Amino acid sequence: MGTRIDTDRYRIAPGSTVDLAALPTEDHHRHDLSKGDAKDLLDDLTGRLAELQEVLWAQHRHRILVVLQATDTGGKDGTIRHVFGPLNAQGVRVVGFKAPTPDELAHDFLWRVHERVPGDGEIVVFNRSHYEDVLVPRVHHLVPDDVWRRRFDHIRHFEALLADEGTTIVKFFLHITKDEQRERLQARLDDPTKHWKFDSHDLDERRHWDDYQAAYADVLAETSTARAPWYAVPADKKWFRNLVVAQVMVDLLESLDLAYPPAEPGLEDLVIE
Repeated sequence: MGTRIDTDRYRIAPGSTVDLAALPTEDHHRHDLSKGDAKDLLDDLTGRLAELQEVLWAQHRHRILVVLQATDTGGKDGTIRHVFGPLNAQGVRVVGFKAPTPDELAHDFLWRVHERVPGDGEIVVFNRSHYEDVLVPRVHHLVPDDVWRRRFDHIRHFEALLADEGTTIVKFFLHITKDEQRERLQARLDDPTKHWKFDSHDLDERRHWDDYQAAYADVLAETSTARAPWYAVPADKKWFRNLVVAQVMVDLLESLDLAYPPAEPGLEDLVIE
């Protein structure tokens, strides 16, 4: 591969204070990249990621949990399609967390999450996640403040448990501006083939933009750890968002001791008749 995206600058250091307004939503100029450059580079990255995932699945030892969070229209589905879509579906699961069901509400907030984490050899992508439970309840005052604040501790301990048991965790916040969200919502209205993606509830949530930005800033500051880091991905340009996520994933899998399992003895002399 030629150009390498510098992703370290998007990683949230543990214990840092986060001001989302100070974090870039566009950053492609820093890397001297154009949209035209991006396709070949993304093909290289996803090709490499597919190679690594094959070894991951064959070795059947490591587990990868990917968390995607964003405001409405932030690009979670597009990221999944462009970055994880080219991978072997046998070793990748996408899990979407919507509003909890009555049965889920009757349990603790992590109950529905734990059973869906990856097993050996898997990459599991959470399209929304357990972090919804420190976002929506806070913004809409569904629980007392002390309840959602305690959940930061619960989440840190939960992710530490997963890491202790062999799960590698990486979390992406897809960072867009309010203007970019407006343009994406309007585009859904202007294109009849996109009407199915439009939900008037998104407009209600948009009125809480500032509250959500404050909530996300606290999420990143409180729960980015050495073993479960957050990346605040500049996501106004969809093609650059894809490159950043793909680069992080390639770097992550290359950092593991991936290797094909040893073949059974005698295969080198075996001839099929």
